[in-house]
Amino acid sequence: MTARTTHLDAGVRDAMVALGAAAKKGLGDPVLAELVMIRASQINECAFCLDMHVDLAVGKNGESAKRIALLNAWAEAPERFTERERAALALTEAVTVLTDGFVPDETYEAAAEHFGEDELAHLLGVITVINSWNRLMVSRRIAPGGPQW
Repeated sequence: MTARTTHLDAGVRDAMVALGAAAKKGLGDPVLAELVMIRASQINECAFCLDMHVDLAVGKNGESAKRIALLNAWAEAPERFTERERAALALTEAVTVLTDGFVPDETYEAAAEHFGEDELAHLLGVITVINSWNRLMVSRRIAPGGPQW
């Protein structure tokens, strides 16, 4: 049996929830926030977060199942995603996968063309918090629908 815990400190949990709420509110686009969270969760293979954010995107925010299904191949489906969404998704991938070094300047600049300074800061907050949640859930092996904290 592998040693692990499903426990998450309440202070850490509350701080993460507050950070996520502030980032999403500041971004002001709940559908885009969910697309970003789903894409990062796909890359990080976080089944718990995928399950949660697909439900939120489709059920709460009215996103189509077709766009969710195409999200993993968004770059090859430009007719399904706006330029703004594609810029956000490119930034999401660059921030999520830092193994090749820094976020490329052209990726950051493309996002800056579609997001004001405050929006871009909040978008980066959304990307950062979902990556943190992914790591917390994957490292504890929390299954879809499993205990959150």
